[in-house]
Amino acid sequence: MAFTELLERAGGVGLFQTLQVLTLLLASVFLPPQMLLDNFSAATPSHRCWAHVLDSSSEAPTNLTQEALLAVSIPRGPNQEPHPCRRFRHPQWQLLAPNATAANGSEAATEPCVDGWVYDRSTFTSTIVAEWGLVCGRQGLKPAGQAVFMAGNLLGSLAWGVLSSWFGRKSMLSWCCLQVALANTSAIFAPNFLIYCGLRFLNAFGLAGIILTSTTLLVEWTTTRRRAVTMTILGCTYCTGQMVLGGLAFALRDWRALHLATSTPFFAIFLISLWLPESARWLIITGKPGRALQELKKVARINGHKEAKKALTIEVLMSCMEEEVASAKARQSLLDLFRVPILRRRSCCLLAVNFSHMISYYGLVFDLQSLGRDIFLLQVLFGAVDFLGRAANNVLLRFFGRRVVLASSQAVGGLSILANVLVPPDRQALRVAFAVLGKGCLGVCLTCYSVYKSELFPTSLRMTADGFLQSAGRLGAVIGPLIAMTRQALPLLPPLIYGLILIVSTFVLPFLPETRGLPLPDTIQDLESQ
Repeated sequence: MAFTELLERAGGVGLFQTLQVLTLLLASVFLPPQMLLDNFSAATPSHRCWAHVLDSSSEAPTNLTQEALLAVSIPRGPNQEPHPCRRFRHPQWQLLAPNATAANGSEAATEPCVDGWVYDRSTFTSTIVAEWGLVCGRQGLKPAGQAVFMAGNLLGSLAWGVLSSWFGRKSMLSWCCLQVALANTSAIFAPNFLIYCGLRFLNAFGLAGIILTSTTLLVEWTTTRRRAVTMTILGCTYCTGQMVLGGLAFALRDWRALHLATSTPFFAIFLISLWLPESARWLIITGKPGRALQELKKVARINGHKEAKKALTIEVLMSCMEEEVASAKARQSLLDLFRVPILRRRSCCLLAVNFSHMISYYGLVFDLQSLGRDIFLLQVLFGAVDFLGRAANNVLLRFFGRRVVLASSQAVGGLSILANVLVPPDRQALRVAFAVLGKGCLGVCLTCYSVYKSELFPTSLRMTADGFLQSAGRLGAVIGPLIAMTRQALPLLPPLIYGLILIVSTFVLPFLPETRGLPLPDTIQDLESQ
């Protein structure tokens, strides 16, 4: 905990922290557009089979209307709309008779869409679903692609947690920004869906690193009393990114243009991130006090703290951090999270909490098309209510503490999702209201969790723990969209799971300590002395 004293000697919170926050927030604005891109680039447009008489100008009779040709070419589906996946083998001209009914064509031979599909392009000019025919018999490929993307997040969370503990936070952040830019820009040139999924996997792998390293850099360069405010600002920036995505998708209806617009900013972010200093906490703990002193003096210089040259010396640094350095000499790994009792309890509890958050969050945000037709407005609305929830988070944390805020927001969010089950499908406005309330509560949960988890682990294991917990959460993010696939067979199952798992996970929170107002721990001894 002595690092807090060193940070105060470097000027505490000043111009450096402001510039650092602005740099990292720039990356954070474009994270949600990358994570939620499939809501628009993989939207499923209305479609029907391609039919010779209907769509071939050489075969279409000139004396018949488009509606008449549609009636003789495409059978009616269960909702009396043109069937999206079947067509008549031969035109059913008898259906044009004055006394003909749909039943007259029910016995006619039909076949799958062997010649492809015709898509409604009034909302989107192009999506990957229309690009590679991910409908009818191939409709399972869309959630499979989302699961591959989330699997990249899962593996990336674990990998970057370990790599950041070995090679530092800042260097991994810069590399991840470049990887995200290259992978998602390259996806627009993918010749098939398989290669597209591979590039999206690499993209998700890098996104996990940006989330991990940017959060940790902010926490480790921020004083105790400013930590919750900083993380709340970060959470609000994520919400802004959700609204930005809604606006970009509304303006750019082609999936390639949307990919390009959300990916190219990361090339600029990569260059901007090069000025950031490495985490001095990490440098000290890993036995690099000389470089840590240089970074602290750089911060002091930016903050305009002229006395830092005298106040910050290698002797002062080593004397302040003597206990932390001695503790860090024992090599620590992922197993330490379960070997040490106090860490094991915290790791298991947070694992359950994060897992439930991710299942409910991504199950909800990846299913916009089931909530209403105007998915652009819904995306902006989700971001706006998320913003309000996260903005209120700092006040809530200050007055009620971490555990109370986390437990209450999880419970209300779960109840909101369950309440949606009782609303009839034709009451769209009420369904959207409950979904938006649930989304807002999940926003409070995620912001509170990001503050809380950093305060529960020592510096030497913070990134390792964060990577492990993020991986567990991303496993939930993989499962969330897959649960939504059961909606056709069991319509009530997905919302019941999303709501109940949030409520049940609140019961593990009493096993965690309250950390409001406590300094960031650097060693296991710090945890035991809290």
